[in-house]
Amino acid sequence: MEEAVKASTVRNAFGNVLSIFILLLIGLLAFSIRLFSVIKYESVIHEFDPYFNYRVTQFLTKNGIYDFWNFFDDRTWYPLGRVVGGTLYPGLTLTAGTMWWVLNSLNIPLSVETVCVFTAPVFSAFASWATYLLTKEVKGIGAGLTAAALLSMVPSYISRSVAGSYDNEAVAIFALIITFYLYIKTLNTGSLFYATLNSIAYFYMVCSWGGYTFIINLIPMHVMLCIVTGRYSSRLYIAYAPLVVLGTLLAALVPVVGFNAVLTSEHFASFLVFIIIHVVALVYYIKGVLSPKMFKVAVTLVVTVGLVICCAVVAVLVALVASSPTKGWSGRSLSLLDPTYASKYIPIIASVSEHQPPTWPSYFMDINVLAFLVPAGIVACFLPLSDASSFVILYIVTSVYFSGVMVRLMLVFAPAACILSGIALSGAFGVFTQSIKYNLFGTELNPQINTGDSDAASVAAQSEEIKTEKKEESLKERPSRKIKKKEKESVEKSEKKVDKASKKSLHEKRFLALPLEASVLAIFLLVMLIAFYVVHCVWAAAEAYSAPSIVLTSRTNDGLHVFDDFREAYAWLSHNTEVDDKVASWWDYGYQTTAMANRTVLVDNNTWNNTHIATVGTAMSSPEKAAWEIFHSLDVKYVLVVFGGLVGYPSDDINKFLWMVRIGGGVFPHIKEADYLRDGQYRIDNQATPTMLNSLMYKLSYYRFVDSDGRGYDKVRRTEIGKKHFKLNFFEEVFTTHHWMVRIYKLNPPRNRIRVKTKKAKTKSSTTSSRSTLTKKKNPWH
Repeated sequence: MEEAVKASTVRNAFGNVLSIFILLLIGLLAFSIRLFSVIKYESVIHEFDPYFNYRVTQFLTKNGIYDFWNFFDDRTWYPLGRVVGGTLYPGLTLTAGTMWWVLNSLNIPLSVETVCVFTAPVFSAFASWATYLLTKEVKGIGAGLTAAALLSMVPSYISRSVAGSYDNEAVAIFALIITFYLYIKTLNTGSLFYATLNSIAYFYMVCSWGGYTFIINLIPMHVMLCIVTGRYSSRLYIAYAPLVVLGTLLAALVPVVGFNAVLTSEHFASFLVFIIIHVVALVYYIKGVLSPKMFKVAVTLVVTVGLVICCAVVAVLVALVASSPTKGWSGRSLSLLDPTYASKYIPIIASVSEHQPPTWPSYFMDINVLAFLVPAGIVACFLPLSDASSFVILYIVTSVYFSGVMVRLMLVFAPAACILSGIALSGAFGVFTQSIKYNLFGTELNPQINTGDSDAASVAAQSEEIKTEKKEESLKERPSRKIKKKEKESVEKSEKKVDKASKKSLHEKRFLALPLEASVLAIFLLVMLIAFYVVHCVWAAAEAYSAPSIVLTSRTNDGLHVFDDFREAYAWLSHNTEVDDKVASWWDYGYQTTAMANRTVLVDNNTWNNTHIATVGTAMSSPEKAAWEIFHSLDVKYVLVVFGGLVGYPSDDINKFLWMVRIGGGVFPHIKEADYLRDGQYRIDNQATPTMLNSLMYKLSYYRFVDSDGRGYDKVRRTEIGKKHFKLNFFEEVFTTHHWMVRIYKLNPPRNRIRVKTKKAKTKSSTTSSRSTLTKKKNPWH
């Protein structure tokens, strides 16, 4: 007996050491697979939003935390500016700034840019380890290791966490997973310590990303599901109540959230469930104290009072919500609940590519074979169904819906897909390896080898939960001897049921053993499936998601071509314009212009002021003279446009032009989309409308374009342009990059006086009318 115990102890110790070693390898894999962008290109910040985060991090490390909270940015949204400390989620910036400070304190002199570039790969390793902890709480160590390995290389997560992708999601996915893990841990243990850590993790998630509303709605949904299905326990109360109270108080400390944590509709579900769980807890408490007859009377009273309180709270919430035109919901939340809302009412949200619904091939691209393993994982979660497994099922169902509405939320769906796929793969490998062992050695199948996939182990765990619940209730309520005797009898009955269930499961497992050949073939197919997944993930990391958007490449028969036009244009602005000059462009390029050229912009990627963006869109959609008047009234000196017609770059301003028209027309009604379409089609050839051919965007994009090839052939639209030869009267071309991808124009200064041809013979009336005509100024906004 002692030798068996000693052998099991050694085996467990070896298993723990092996698990730690595997987790270290998984973390190394998660970090290294995201370095293709640095190896193939250079250590540079990617995309658009990360440049603002990088600029703010530079300010934090240079000026300190107090100046960071009071940082007013006069380089953006001219002439309004932006209060940065109160309008951004500070989690990413504070995290990278802390990392930089710690490294420099240890005499590791890394630059701020280097720390920002490698923040996302480091936190991807942390997210993999958090996935292991979460899946381990649901289905055991084997499923946790598998899920962590899958998440470390899933393409959907790689797309937002490669080296250089310094965006909020870089740390937010780790915060999301660790919050879910601590919630499940609290639910399994009933520990107030883990409940406090859960609130702190939720606070970090609120600091990091606006997607925290997914957490504060998913957890109440799970709590309500447990209550409705009769799975309420004191552990559920401890897991939820501190999160709502402490988590909401901490969330209100974040300046960008503030009182929205209690005033917006996204948070109301958590408060309603908070009231319901207290009513249910009171009912369970009364049930343990009163006799059955008194219990019925008390329940009637409690339920009545509870319904009155709930109705009063709902009435107050309805009154608050009714006063808001959006019913208390933000525009992005409404676009998730109603996918057509943004396209109808908020074109600025609909114009963002990552807010579009995904196509079916994008699921295969971003999660690959996991799409086929998720259903098997859902089935495994029902065998048996526990509080933790029901939460994972609810997580996958809600994340699938939201990912189908907005392609950006594939990032939230990816961890759930990895968790369920890890459960499915671990369970499948467990069944097949046990079958091989049974066929070769004739040993009994031990259901506790994989604690995550055995029915008997889960039933035993439930019995332990019953014991702890009874112990907690007895300590809390201090019942009489009769009640203690009844509880003892109920515990003994439950233990007998557990023994019967474990024996029954062992008996069934013996007959679930598959033939040796089938088991070997199944394991071979699973290994091939995983190999295909690994190859696809490595290809996605190396080719699809490693290229920075600011440096573009193209491979042709002549070899590899590098297009560095963006940095060329920003360098020209930085060296050839005055520091106080204002640059107008579409909002996509605002962050980069401010960070790389250090020039003031009218709009940027924050998109908080729709009227300001509509003004720029109206100017781009207007004729040259009207556009000049608008820009001149805003003190603009340079206009920047992105054009891809020469090299075939599809994400240029001509392809985005209709969104400028729609956004501008939403504020200034004289801009109508129909005026830019010919028979409902968007054209730039000789069939284009006169309004389109005379718009500022058309002229700035195609000015002198016919000189490039003699016929003005646009490689993106695959047609010759309609208006080839024209002059600019109010704008002057000052710089065009090597591949014509970025073009910069300067506004001509206003003339000192307006010359008017006069006739020798003038009547008094004609002179008066001409003077009145000169004194009238055309409104640049109409």
